[in-house]
Amino acid sequence: MNSQTQRLTVAGPAGVLECAIDEPPSGTPVLGVAVVCHPHPLHGGTMDNKVAQTLARAMVQLGLRSVRFNFRGVGGSAGTWDEGRGEVDDALAVVASQQAAGPLAVLAGFSFGGYVAAAAADRLPADRRPRRLVLVGPSTQKQQLPAVPADTVVVHGEADEVVPLSATFDWARPQSLPVTVLPGVGHFFHGQLPLLRRVVVQQLQAPAG
Repeated sequence: MNSQTQRLTVAGPAGVLECAIDEPPSGTPVLGVAVVCHPHPLHGGTMDNKVAQTLARAMVQLGLRSVRFNFRGVGGSAGTWDEGRGEVDDALAVVASQQAAGPLAVLAGFSFGGYVAAAAADRLPADRRPRRLVLVGPSTQKQQLPAVPADTVVVHGEADEVVPLSATFDWARPQSLPVTVLPGVGHFFHGQLPLLRRVVVQQLQAPAG
């Protein structure tokens, strides 16, 4: 993401997982950890996806240590595609690797990564769950997302050509879960990444209630 990005590996269930870590500026207190999950590995998704990087920048702006990682079989991560099951295990391994760095403030994901973030949060013990979930263009049509907390941030493009907005509404409706819709925006938020970053930061900064 920038020259200060640290590239390292952590132990995963199928071998090493390649990570990219971005810290708040030197001298700024680190308020917690955010783990960001990238889009579908079989469709070119990596931790360097532009939406994943935008989420990382938003987390750093909020004073969080941002940790992106490549799912198994992507980039420098060992293993092979596991149809979503092992990828959730990968996310949980990355979360566990960051316990000493501070509390898990945010679990975030884009597209397939939104599914992984929601599924991973659902599997964590209550006392280790993230304070907030951020799901951007989550894969609500092809994956079975669990119910999520009422304060989950969900952002979807009105003109999403990969995950229909209607699918996300169908998932959110039974939960009475608000969805922030960006007018005229497609799945990859082309030309609208600064807007996405601003919306995520504003929603995470908004007081509860």
